[in-house]
Amino acid sequence: MNKTGRPQDLPLSNPRADRVRDVAKLAGRPARLKRGHFLVEGPQAVREALKLHQERLAGGEPGVVTEVFASEACLDRYPEFEDLAEGTNARLATDEVLAAMADTVNPQGIIAVCRFVDVSLDTVLDAGPRLIAVLCQVRDPGNAGTVLRAADSAGADAVVLTASSVDIYNPKAVRSTAGSLFHLPVVLGADAAELAAACRARGIGILAADGYGSLNLDALQDENARRRLTGAGPASAFDLGAPTAWLFGNEAQGLSAGELDLADHRVAVPIYGAAESLNLGTAATVCLYASARSQQEPAHGETTHE
Repeated sequence: MNKTGRPQDLPLSNPRADRVRDVAKLAGRPARLKRGHFLVEGPQAVREALKLHQERLAGGEPGVVTEVFASEACLDRYPEFEDLAEGTNARLATDEVLAAMADTVNPQGIIAVCRFVDVSLDTVLDAGPRLIAVLCQVRDPGNAGTVLRAADSAGADAVVLTASSVDIYNPKAVRSTAGSLFHLPVVLGADAAELAAACRARGIGILAADGYGSLNLDALQDENARRRLTGAGPASAFDLGAPTAWLFGNEAQGLSAGELDLADHRVAVPIYGAAESLNLGTAATVCLYASARSQQEPAHGETTHE
């Protein structure tokens, strides 16, 4: 880095250079699996990756970012990257090189190469989570990324993808998370039955998001609100304020019969209009926020009777 904090080498300018080709290969799953690295594109996602990188370094752990490639224009617009990228292999690159590396036509001036960040299921469960999103056979990378982002927004403790789900390191999935991939633990390749057994052993309830479910999500929320206000006894069906793992199914078929059988209850999000159903991302967001709200401490001014 030079005295301005910018990489001091000349910008990479040959889009056909070997290094450029090597980075571009990470858009494909075989290269990702072989190297244990993936692509992160765009200022928002790269910023969050670098923040996690610096946090881990400060805690004496290995960082997650190995390389950063940025244009002069990007660094002019986002000068904070000069400090955030400290300690990584940072290089200037032309727009043509960035386009050749990226999975998108316009990578917005910056690309990072990161190490895989997923963790084991035991790591998640041993931390005492209260809210987990489980993606069962979710195949679309955009949907997977959207649910991960929703889980992050709702304050969930982790996201788990089953073995038959999409690769979360797919560039489209990474972009769809908008940086949330670097905010909460993610477990990959889980066996749904083993997950359910492990959750149940730790007192974590399992709910299946199912349009034909016998329980109504609004009714569960209403009951939880009444209990918060009146101090009533245990929930009649399921306490949304309790530790919960939500199961979300495939975009087209939903949860399989076997996956539905793993749940303690099947819960439907009520539809009040003419739409046939909700898409995966919307349904997951509604369910996760229902649990998140129920798990919060009573708001200021909200009284509970003894």
